[in-house]
Amino acid sequence: MMSHFQGSEGRYRGRFAPSPSGPLHNGSLLAAMASFLDARVHRGEWLLRIEDIDTPRVVPGADRIIMQQLKALDMQWDAPPIWQSQRLALYRSAFESLAARDQVYGCACTRQELPPEGAYPGTCRHGLPPGKTARAWRLRVPPGIERFQDRWHGPQEQDVAAVTGDFIVKRADGLWAYQLVVVVDDGEQGITHIVRGADLLDSTARQRVLARQLGIPYPQVMHVPLLRDEAGRKLSKQNHAAAMDLSKPVHTLNRAWQALGFDTVNAASAPEFWQAALNQWAARYGMHQS
Repeated sequence: MMSHFQGSEGRYRGRFAPSPSGPLHNGSLLAAMASFLDARVHRGEWLLRIEDIDTPRVVPGADRIIMQQLKALDMQWDAPPIWQSQRLALYRSAFESLAARDQVYGCACTRQELPPEGAYPGTCRHGLPPGKTARAWRLRVPPGIERFQDRWHGPQEQDVAAVTGDFIVKRADGLWAYQLVVVVDDGEQGITHIVRGADLLDSTARQRVLARQLGIPYPQVMHVPLLRDEAGRKLSKQNHAAAMDLSKPVHTLNRAWQALGFDTVNAASAPEFWQAALNQWAARYGMHQS
């Protein structure tokens, strides 16, 4: 399954892919800012993808709020947004291509039957236990070390088979798993560069394995620091992080900017902030760096 995107060869294409489980908070702004700046510095496109595949977590109207928040901070995407919930046929097609090559298999294991940590033990890899029916579907992970370069963290490697084992691509509740949909979306949209939070660095090796099995070129990656609360926890909607304050846009932008390791920008408006930030990002992560 190759990318359907027909763009200029070598053209930078980045994306911001929030989950509409609530408004953006300061932590999610950090990832949005880094991906936005990197696309602008490389004279590329910055796309908005609403990752609403996990329907139980979707808050009605949150997608529109997110778009309003981005526009209020002068962050404009370069193509119509897409919603994962409208792309189910793509995910089904990718899954069927894997199934046709016996690269996925049904798994009957419940959470209670699996070890609390570590790799999936391969219980159902060679067939379902007697009397069991498939609940979820897993990718057959090949042996070997997955190596890649992260633009923030440097060289990375992971033995996916040993660390995670065969991972889920279709959940027991019938929903497509995050690892599958993000790989399919990035391939279909022709994404060349992923800039996202460091909490997803551990997913990269799995996604590279899956992309290769689907015949999708995997983008370059940069995983930026996370913004944490006073208790050291990642700011997240699950931890009830407050929506970012739009009454003082420059102050809000500067908080994320400082978390990325830069000094405060003295600016009177969001456009003025972005101009200064672009120059500093270019000096550190410009075209010769990617």
